[in-house]
Amino acid sequence: MIKKVPAISLYVHWPFCLAKCPYCDFNSHVATDIDTKSWQQALVTDLERQAENTYQQLEIESGKIELKSVFFGGGTPSLMPPAIIEALLTKAAGLFTIDPDIEITAEANPTSAETAKLKGFYGAGINRLSLGVQSLRESGLQFLGREHSAKDALTALEEAAKLFPRWSADLIYGLPEQSEEDWRAQLEEIILYAPSHLSCYQLTIEPGTQFYTRHKKGERLTGDADNIADLYLLTETILKEKGLSAYEISNYAKQGEASQHNLNYWQTGNWLGIGPGAHGRLTTKNGRYNRINRRSPSGWLESINTAQGGMDIDALEKPEDYFNEYWMMGLRLTSGVKWPETAKFGNTALQLNPKWLEAFIKEGWLNANDAGLSTTLEGRLRLDSILSHLLD
Repeated sequence: MIKKVPAISLYVHWPFCLAKCPYCDFNSHVATDIDTKSWQQALVTDLERQAENTYQQLEIESGKIELKSVFFGGGTPSLMPPAIIEALLTKAAGLFTIDPDIEITAEANPTSAETAKLKGFYGAGINRLSLGVQSLRESGLQFLGREHSAKDALTALEEAAKLFPRWSADLIYGLPEQSEEDWRAQLEEIILYAPSHLSCYQLTIEPGTQFYTRHKKGERLTGDADNIADLYLLTETILKEKGLSAYEISNYAKQGEASQHNLNYWQTGNWLGIGPGAHGRLTTKNGRYNRINRRSPSGWLESINTAQGGMDIDALEKPEDYFNEYWMMGLRLTSGVKWPETAKFGNTALQLNPKWLEAFIKEGWLNANDAGLSTTLEGRLRLDSILSHLLD
């Protein structure tokens, strides 16, 4: 019997930005003087070390794990020299068996300087682009603290459509006083550029952000709950009419164009996370490991050649943490999640709260069958509340 080759994904974190957006709680830092040579070497070292550790933990011969996706995130990866991308992909090709259909995504912002670098990204091996458009309105971009203009965004959309066989764009809705008419017009405008994928995120106020500080002082920074729900339902309707179906709570794609890298997260797969603050997961015969790198860019860079290797945490997850992650991630998918084997969580007796499970099915917010559990459209509107009850 031929043993199935295990598959893994790779996430690379570039932590630098031109400016810190007021809504952003990602590990991003404003920096202008970056020693790119040192960063390239450190990222390659991190990749080598984590790959070696992974082969040891899985007890698999070096080179036999299949790499199915790579994602360059941040921060702002489009500020990264294409040479670093090329170096990392070359190193990865020597460490793993490369899936012939590997998906290699990079996030990019639509400033004129970053758009000019897109050809270099394509030449370095990127075959899928994710553009951080966020808004097609000058007022929206100013409110969100973005560095590009609406004209810049349209220029970047045109360039992405020319260069990349697959590309996506991010948009944010739920801004104060945002009307259904304005949101509809933005969706219909961006559809003209024929994206194969769109990510539409509700504006949320996250602790530690500039918006959170302003919110605590009483400033209104989002639309009301009913307005946001209406915009969500409108998004579903318009994009479905245009051939982009929801496959995750905030993501819409044409047939066959879902993000394979993000699906691996939502399906609690295995991935390596390299760079400052990057997270990784690895399921072994002993359990599921949670890996987290040092968050500080300077601290991570200084420690990469030490015994610690830039990592803060490399520990087995508690069964209940893995259980919660399995349902929290899986129920984001419109296809839902399979009923897991008990052994998946260390043969524990963990289960969803049966009282609330039955109640939500009766309400029409969840669908259950022998294969698994999924949310309905009405359920996705209430997912945070549903999860808090199911996992109680």
